[in-house]
Amino acid sequence: MEVIQRSADELQTALVSKRQDLVKLYSKYTNEEKRFLEEGLHPGPSHIFQAITVLSDSDWIPAHPEKSQDFESFYRDPNRMTPNANHNTIYIQPIGSIGVAGFQTDQYVEWLRGYCQAFFYGLSVKLLPTVSVADTGCAFRVNSNSHNLQILTGDLLQFLGKQKPEDAFCIVGITMIDLYPKDSWNFVFGQASLNRGIGVFSFARYDDNFYSRNYAGRLQTQLQPKPGHYSVFDGYYTPPITSTLLLRSCKKLETYNCCLQTMTHEIGHMFGIKHCQWLSCVMQGSNHLEESDRRPLDFCPICLRKLQVSINFKIAERYKALLHWMEEDQSPAAACSSVPKPTEAFQTSKLWLYRCLDVLLKQNG
Repeated sequence: MEVIQRSADELQTALVSKRQDLVKLYSKYTNEEKRFLEEGLHPGPSHIFQAITVLSDSDWIPAHPEKSQDFESFYRDPNRMTPNANHNTIYIQPIGSIGVAGFQTDQYVEWLRGYCQAFFYGLSVKLLPTVSVADTGCAFRVNSNSHNLQILTGDLLQFLGKQKPEDAFCIVGITMIDLYPKDSWNFVFGQASLNRGIGVFSFARYDDNFYSRNYAGRLQTQLQPKPGHYSVFDGYYTPPITSTLLLRSCKKLETYNCCLQTMTHEIGHMFGIKHCQWLSCVMQGSNHLEESDRRPLDFCPICLRKLQVSINFKIAERYKALLHWMEEDQSPAAACSSVPKPTEAFQTSKLWLYRCLDVLLKQNG
């Protein structure tokens, strides 16, 4: 195990920069916001922000050496996308079945939409009508190792590019069907064209049972479907919507928590935010599910500043919106709903948000 320790001076430069124009830009934050952002200069187990922990050589940082992106290099990147008055909406395009058909599917994608709108506070997030795999016209195959159906990401990106509305900042396809980028690859969690603002992400492998021999999505016969025979997807298994699935989804658009994590991580890339190597952060790369689960649900201060300067939100208001999303369905009436929001996996994140707001809303005195 290795803990990546950065000096306070190094983290300060990454957060603020030594360029006078960027120092002046940083000075526009309130005293409370600066005090909060600078909590990251001294990470530790009992602090709000943590250092990065690498557990094995298979983790992302040792496996994929990358140059660290500080705020200055992000801000000066001529190719980064920034929302404007004409392109200020994130669109989510569901592809294929998600959860049980009908109300549960609609509710699940609405949860994702609501979380995404709180996370990218200040932008509008809209859902597009679900399309079938056949509607996309994509190629597909049966994975020779895991024996589950997979759809080709390049074809899906081409489809999404044609579907992208004029006012879109970006469009993201989400699916419960496994993905592959080319014949020589086993699978991929997702793929994006960052300069075009399009991406597609699968939550199939966030099912706790995916790697089990009893996984319901494994085809029991040696099926070799012919190109264009999309009937093979009729009634095909999709994992149930659980709290863990939701959390993972949200992290990457953090399955539910995991789907959200996936979604927000990948959309973060569309703003030009690269993999974080400063502090424990939702923008860290991950090579495997265990590493993804170790990532927090939100940004470190350095990556948060990158997003904030792109959208221009108040930091405290964003955290309030995220907290509201986690707590809004906690009433007794909501608990009796046939499909209550599965937010039990978010308890750690809720407590973290309260700590953040304690710092941001505490006046000097």
